[in-house]
Amino acid sequence: MDHHVKDLGLAAAGKARIEWADRDMPVLASIRERFEEEKPLKGIRISACLHVTTETANLMRTLKAGGAECVLCASNPLSTQDDVAAALVAEYGIRTYAIKGEDTDTYYSHIDAAIDHKPQITMDDGADVVGRIHGERPEMLEGILGGTEETTTGVIRLAAMADDEALKYPIIAVNEANTKHLFDNRYGTGQSTIDGIIRATNRLIAGRTVVVSGYGWCGRGIAMRADGLGGNVIICEVDPLKALEAVMDGYRVMPAVQAAAQADIWVTVTGDINVIDSPAFDAMKDGAIIANSGHFNVEINIPHLREKAVSSREVRPLVEEFVLADGRTIYLLADGRLVNLACAEGHPASVMDMSFANQALCAEFMAANCAEMEPGVYEVPVEIDEEIAALKLASMGVEIDELTEEQVHYLSSWQEGTV
Repeated sequence: MDHHVKDLGLAAAGKARIEWADRDMPVLASIRERFEEEKPLKGIRISACLHVTTETANLMRTLKAGGAECVLCASNPLSTQDDVAAALVAEYGIRTYAIKGEDTDTYYSHIDAAIDHKPQITMDDGADVVGRIHGERPEMLEGILGGTEETTTGVIRLAAMADDEALKYPIIAVNEANTKHLFDNRYGTGQSTIDGIIRATNRLIAGRTVVVSGYGWCGRGIAMRADGLGGNVIICEVDPLKALEAVMDGYRVMPAVQAAAQADIWVTVTGDINVIDSPAFDAMKDGAIIANSGHFNVEINIPHLREKAVSSREVRPLVEEFVLADGRTIYLLADGRLVNLACAEGHPASVMDMSFANQALCAEFMAANCAEMEPGVYEVPVEIDEEIAALKLASMGVEIDELTEEQVHYLSSWQEGTV
């Protein structure tokens, strides 16, 4: 079986960690059990470009149980867990192309290997496979039924493709599911980002000023966790509505240049380019730590920082020190890549349980309904979202009320009014 991983000797350790994660992914496990019996993806070729983590491994196991022929590559050069990649190949028989720290050429060669699988369904986290197929490998479009997209950045890219009428097949935006972004983005990114920063730096959050650029669901989660650990949180935003929400949530809101002078730790999570740029570098205090938790490493203008620095060195693993001409130091984590995956383990299994349940069920939906779907970006069907929420509550032993017939009638009538 063709593959490219760091060391198959790591497989046993990877399998143990995959099984550990699986214990906290009961929704996905229940779907896998059904897939094993029904084989809804029998014979379907799936090429997945996702972060190669223990949670992703359990998604791959689920798709394979459903009859799919799967190939997996990494969606970020620093997010791969090498023991997991080894286990996927050696223990589960899933072709995997991923090595932590791979260079750009290797990264895209791995994506090409996944595309060579001639996928009928693509599964992306950042739309790199979709972009590669449409840009450099258009001959592979023939035979593709549809795809799914995991993250906000990827959905933005796909929406732009759809607006330009460049997108040639239907894709379900898994990120837009309530059971994804309300939990994965907020609680998952919030916890794992702070985890990554602490693991990389061993810095205390309490008493420090933490700046968060972006107040979407990911930014909300990071701010909430930093605040809970005693950090003094500042939010930088360009959207007046989100900025107003941040103020009402109790945070200070100000432009980036003003925040730069106060930041002890600064995290970007916007999906945009050069969020931390020259004016911010000029205003930063000595010893500021900067990190990114958005999908691509473009949110911090790293080339400009390198130009401004008179020297640089790695002072801890994935912590790079830049000394500026005036003697100030700035510390960059994980080369501006996803700090929660590069410096930690990514989102906890419990939230990825719902995200990857969405992926599995949307793949099933796409295989069954693609003939009726035109090229474009689609939301997750409400029925799937509600099913996952119900399964998650049941797995937690939580019961909720049901509407009575009288209440259902009242909500659907217009005759009732003030009494």
